[in-house]
Amino acid sequence: MTIGTGVPVPAAGETAAVGTEVRDAADDPEIWVDRRDPSRGVIFGTDKQAGLYVYGLDGKDRQFLPEGPLNNVDLREDFQVAGREQVLVGASDRKRMGIAFFLLDPDTLNVTPWGMTPVQVSEPYGFCMGRLGGDTIAVMVGKDGDIAQFTVTAQDGKPNLVLTRTFAVGSQSEGCVIDDATGTLFIAEEAKGIWRYELAPASGPARTLLAGAPSEILKPDVEGLTLLREGGKTYLLASSQGDSAFAAWRVDGPQAAYAGRFSVVGGAGADPVTGTDGLAALGGPVGAFPEGLIVVQDDADTEGEAPSTARTRQNFKLVDWRAVKAALAIR
Repeated sequence: MTIGTGVPVPAAGETAAVGTEVRDAADDPEIWVDRRDPSRGVIFGTDKQAGLYVYGLDGKDRQFLPEGPLNNVDLREDFQVAGREQVLVGASDRKRMGIAFFLLDPDTLNVTPWGMTPVQVSEPYGFCMGRLGGDTIAVMVGKDGDIAQFTVTAQDGKPNLVLTRTFAVGSQSEGCVIDDATGTLFIAEEAKGIWRYELAPASGPARTLLAGAPSEILKPDVEGLTLLREGGKTYLLASSQGDSAFAAWRVDGPQAAYAGRFSVVGGAGADPVTGTDGLAALGGPVGAFPEGLIVVQDDADTEGEAPSTARTRQNFKLVDWRAVKAALAIR
């Protein structure tokens, strides 16, 4: 994998490496922070050979759940189970062919398996969650680009899925993210670019192309997608795996406005990011990051800040949103 070609932004930290070595393992992260106390929170990271890691906001291991080969992970808070609000965490389960659900207790930060629900797609691959009206939504992206959308409820104390829509993207796809505020679903078709869909099931397969690939902005594979909100502004970030870079657009208006592209270089004792895959972002105070945190997968984690493309282990790098804004002159 190449060293990143975007505007350089230094890493601000990193997580511990996932347990699987040599093989392609670390894939997709997600972030949760306590609204009552933003110093409390966790980072989730999948090892697609083994299970789900839970890290502290400092990147240190907190918990590992050996729930099989999990690919992509997402979450939504304020989910009612047995009359109690918890954080619902879901991940695409490539072995059991479905969605593996977990519950995060916001008071203890402990994560427990909640159940696995089978889904009918080519192979569970990409995954994202959202809200539409009062419903919690789960979207499974099959490896062949076939999409299944569900509403998720707790029924008799266990997860229950109701299928609301299916459609096809066209070819291999993975990254997806939902903008709850606008009812928008973004999907990354790896060789062709980023598509924008309406989340409402009645909209069917209608879509518009936000950014095509290959291009100067996106070098296939187009991988992870995430959203970062800052006040009334919303930014879409995408992994350009082919040149180890990340592209950014402002998407809260009627048209997406391109904001630039960056790459994560060595910093804070962490090596540069190469061959990037999944990513997650959260705006506002997140632990030691007062304006927001971005977490990105690194294909080759090595000791120190020197670049390397030799894959012996993989992890996730932490990036300060302030550094990205400064690098891209985002105001």
